[in-house]
Amino acid sequence: MRRLIFAACCLLALCGNVGCLLPIYSGDPAIRTRQLIYTSEDLRQIRQEWERIWFLDSPSHLSPARVHGGVI
Repeated sequence: MRRLIFAACCLLALCGNVGCLLPIYSGDPAIRTRQLIYTSEDLRQIRQEWERIWFLDSPSHLSPARVHGGVI
């Protein structure tokens, strides 16, 4: 029982340190900077892509001023 608890504690302690075996970005600062800029540009374009998919980028046919549609 003691070994099981010790193994569970070790596993729990190691779970926070587990990451990708290969780093996602280069170790060279110049290349890493370029990779981070490309990644941030891709994330910035998501909003425009979302608007294009949902047709939110098309012009509105509504009048710019609110109009009362009822009879006064």
